[in-house]
Order: sequence, then structure tokens, then C-alpha cells
Amino acid sequence: MKYEFIELHRKSYPVNALCLAVQVARSLWQSSLITQIRQIHLASRATYGAPRVHAELVAKGTVCSLNTVAKLMHQEGILPRSIRRFRVTTDSRRTQAAPHLVQRVFEAEWPNVCWLSDITYIPTKEGWLYLAAILDVYSRAIVGWGMSRTLDGRLAIDALMMAINQRSTGPEILHSDQGSTYATANYRAILAHYQIKQSMSRKGNCWDNAPMESFFHTLKADLVMHCDYKIRDEARASLFDCLEVFYNRQRRHSTIHYEAPLVYEALTKRPIKVSTVRG
Repeated sequence: MKYEFIELHRKSYPVNALCLAVQVARSLWQSSLITQIRQIHLASRATYGAPRVHAELVAKGTVCSLNTVAKLMHQEGILPRSIRRFRVTTDSRRTQAAPHLVQRVFEAEWPNVCWLSDITYIPTKEGWLYLAAILDVYSRAIVGWGMSRTLDGRLAIDALMMAINQRSTGPEILHSDQGSTYATANYRAILAHYQIKQSMSRKGNCWDNAPMESFFHTLKADLVMHCDYKIRDEARASLFDCLEVFYNRQRRHSTIHYEAPLVYEALTKRPIKVSTVRG
């Protein structure tokens, strides 16, 4: 309670005076907050910056300002991981593009209205592991994914079928870039079967699929660029843990009021659109 009193009134009175009033050494007040910050940063797998650390502190009942958290993190050298640039995997030279239906409107009132999809690569000593993922615009949850040693049409289909099976439906719209894996006859037949409208980004325009690009950036920054995978199976296990345990259920997302994706869905309890089409 003493620490909360100091934080509540620190904008109006000097911290030294407040610490004296409640008979707490300033160093103890800062030390307590720094300890909590370190614990949250560690639990986030060293991925959280000040905004997410602050959101976690507030959720735990610790009264503090974002500026205080940012200042203490900078002071103590508590920083989120950084990232290197990664290569583009899209090959759209022979793709018959679908219309750009999403038009950069990355909001939805319900789950399963609009899904975004993309593919990236994961380096291992054994060779590339390709990862396809599908993201629900409503909650930013990863609802389907697939992994393969080769970049082919089967990879995109695996991710799509996982998403459909997990959500018991397909979306109204499924958006992707113009990669050839999203233009195969088998892939488009599945979309037609589940009455899913296909949308594609304009050629070479990553902003048309910005939340998906942002997710892969997060995945690389939080995990991949800090791992030295010896074999693909090691990468598979690591990615599964990150996607299903950490990202979907624990990692706070700024777009959804700093809640984790599946936590946000549970809190909002929006009706989920369920298709009448079955496999």
C-alpha cells in the first residue's frame, strides 16, 4: 500500500517527500518495482518492452505509470530482444491473383470474419523449415499453422485445414499475398467448398497484409533470431511452444487492449460464426 501511495501522488509531490511521509526509503520503493519488472520481463521470455510490462503490472494490481516503468527499464538495461531483417518467400510470377477485398481494413466485430495468412522460413543447421500461419483479425490469434521442409501447396493447405478444424468453420474472407502456394487448384477448391472468399494483396505490397507481417516480425524477434536450431524437429517443438503456449495464451497484444489473443476472445465472448458446410 505504501508503494501504491507513492506512485499515485508522485506527479503532485516529490518522491523523496512521499517516501519520507510513508517512512519508506526511496531505494526500497524503486527496488520493489524493479524486481517486479524483471520478473515480468523474464516471464515474457525477454520480449516485453515498457508498454507490455506496464500492462502486466497493472493487471497484477501494481499502481505505476508507463513513464516510470520505461525509465526504470532503461536505467537497469532491461530491454526487449531485437531482430534482423529476413527474406521474402513469396513467388507470385505465375499467380492468377484474387481481388484485394480486405483493403487494409484489419478490424472485425466477430471471430472468423477475416483471416490473414502468410509463409515464412525458419533457419536450422539441417536446412530451412517453412512455417505457414493463419491469423484471425478479430483477436490476432493464430488459428492454424503448418510446417514443412519444402515450400509447396501442401503447406498452405495444412495450415488452412488446421484452422478450419480448430474453429469448426472457415472465415468469410481469407487474405494472403500473391504467393503461388495460395493459387493452386487444390487450395482454391477447399476455399470454394467452405464458401470462403479469397483476397490477395497487391503485388509486392506488404502493407496489404500488415498484421500478418507484424506477427512474423514478432515471432522472429521473440524467438527465432535467438535460437540456433540444430535440426528441424527442434525448431518444430520450439515454434509449437511459442505459438500455442506463449503467443496465443500469454503474450499481451497492443491492438486488443494488451490482452493475449485467446484471453481476449474469452473476455469479449463474441458469437463465433460457424459454417454449415462440413468436410
